[in-house]
This record gives sequence, structure tokens and C-alpha cells, in this order.
Amino acid sequence: MIYSSPWKPCVPSSANSTLLLEQRAELDATLCAFADACNAIADVARSIHSTNKVKVQHTCYQDIRARFGLSANLTIRAIARVCATLKVKAKMHSTFQPTSIDYDQRIFSFREWDWTFSVTLLHGRYRLDTGLGDRQRSALKGKQPTAAVLVKRRDGTYWLHVQLSSDAPLLMESRGVLGVDLGRRRVAVDSDGTIYEAEEVNRLRQHYPKVRRSFQAKGTKGAKRALKRLSGRERRHMRHVNHVISRRIVNTAQDSHRMLALEDLTGIRQRTKVRKAQRYGQQSWAFYQLRQFLAYKTQDAGVWLVLVNPAYTSQMCHRCGERGQRDGLQFLCKQHGTMDADLNGAQNIAMLGAEVAPPERAGCSSAKAAGL
Repeated sequence: MIYSSPWKPCVPSSANSTLLLEQRAELDATLCAFADACNAIADVARSIHSTNKVKVQHTCYQDIRARFGLSANLTIRAIARVCATLKVKAKMHSTFQPTSIDYDQRIFSFREWDWTFSVTLLHGRYRLDTGLGDRQRSALKGKQPTAAVLVKRRDGTYWLHVQLSSDAPLLMESRGVLGVDLGRRRVAVDSDGTIYEAEEVNRLRQHYPKVRRSFQAKGTKGAKRALKRLSGRERRHMRHVNHVISRRIVNTAQDSHRMLALEDLTGIRQRTKVRKAQRYGQQSWAFYQLRQFLAYKTQDAGVWLVLVNPAYTSQMCHRCGERGQRDGLQFLCKQHGTMDADLNGAQNIAMLGAEVAPPERAGCSSAKAAGL
């Protein structure tokens, strides 16, 4: 799990205010040095045509420490970040900005009795006060976190993203299967008949492309600034919707002691063809993110999660197994008449999930990130 807390003095005295100014200057200096070191390391990695951490470290470790004044472990963390970034094809020519620093257990520690964190900065070790809420304190109580990311936001505040690892609970005994059909018109429909609508998401999917096209056509500096502000809004909204829906689905399965069954939609964008007008809706469909959220939340709740073959789940009647015809949100079976198409698909998924024995869990790491 990831918890964040802003740096701020515990007591608003003049001494603490002076100390905070000193800490802010030290934090900024460290962020700049770390980013400059990352850019220098990236140049070295590209010049030797390698993203292997050991090779890059042997080539530039001593020079980076001497040039930028980073501690040994901050230098190692910079090398690790650069190598991980350059391995991604789309980020091969990235430049690094002074916005964050990675920390491990050698250069970061937590002290519970006064809720402070100790981090290594450019000119030594600093212990910093934090403004923690009740949720963060309850999560940190009794824990010894070993990894964190120090982040400076655009508004000038400093946050520490602390990673906490915990053991997943034992899987509960399942008494049935809850099937979930994922879609673009409706985010999800489960086999109980619960519909998870996304009218606002669909509205935004239609709204933002029009706004972007309008600003792109203008091409002015003001339009470019507006595009930058708009970037990410739709993504953040979809992420919030997926978090809310995944939590509701997992709670339903947990309360009824059932397994959760989903279609394995891996590669669906490549397997299916849509008209040009529908391409944006398909590409912005965040079903994989919803599946990831369901994966780690079922793990945390002790619920089995199984993936089934999606073939014919939307074309087969769940009552008789015969092929039918789907028309929009309706499914027509010759024997059983008209029914809700998504509910029919969810019930087919539930039946397929019941045939999986023993259940295979689509899991993720025990170190869970909110909004993975």
C-alpha cells in the first residue's frame, strides 16, 4: 500500500519555521542534484549501449559521485532509476526533472514514537517532521517501511510516498462464483444483476476529444497551455471510477463467500476491429486497469479470482447454452426470449468460473500500491 504525507512542522514556532526553510533548501538541492545525476547517467548508458545496472555502475559510479556530491546509495538509486526507465522503448530519450527521489532502507527510516522520517539528502542525514492523518498513522503503526519516494509537487509541497508490504490473508472457502462482465457502455455487470454504470465516464470520453481537437486546431500558446491542463483529467477520473467499482465488486464477493470470475481480455484491442468513430472509445477503455485493481483487492480480501475464456460468453444463452443474437443491450434466445445481454454474459462467466478446479488466482505482488 502507498501512503503519502506532506512535510510540515509539528509546532508553528519561529525556530521550526527557520528549520523548515533550511530543510526546503536542502530538499530542493538534493532533487536538482539527483535529476542532474540521472541525466548524466542516461548519457553514459546510451553511449555504452547498455541498460544493465552493473555495467553502467562500473562505468560512471565514481564520476557521478564526484560531480554531483550524492551519497553512495543515492548514486545507486539514480543508476537503478535510469536503467529501468531506458529499458522502456518509449522512454529511451527521456530527460529527468527534479521532482522525485527513490529511497531504500539504507538511506531512509521511520521512527514511530514521534512520527518522523529520516532521509539522506545532499549534505547529510535529516530528520523531518510530517503531517500524518489518522489513516496513515494506523497503517504505519508497528511497521518498519524500507522503501519510499520523495516527491515535490507543482504547488511546492513535499510528499513522501511510503511503501508498506503485508502478507495476504488466507483464501476463504468459496461457496459459489460471482461472474463479472466488463464492457464499454457499462463498466461492469455482475451475475447478481448489479449494473455498474459509467454515464459520466462515457460523457467525458465524448467531451475531451472534441476539446482537444478544438485547442489543437488553434495552435496558440494559450491553447497549448490549456491542453496541458486537460491532460490526465480523463485518466484520473477513470482511475477513480475503477477504484470505486472494484471495491464494490470485491466486497460483494467477500460478503457472500464467492469466487470472482472475469473474462481474460488480454489482447482484445488487437483481436477486434471497430469503426473509426469508435476507436477512441475502445482505446480509452480501461478494462485492464479495473482487472488489476480487482486482482490486488481480492488478494487483500482473501477472495479467489479466476480468468475464463471470453469466447461466446456474449453469444450464448446461459439457460440452454444455445447461440442467440445480441442487439445493443438486449440478448434474444429462440427458446427463452429477450434478456439483458450483459447480465446473460455475466452468468455465462460465472458458470465457466465454476468449472475451474482448483481455482487459479490472478494475483499481484504483496506490496500493493493504491492505484497500481
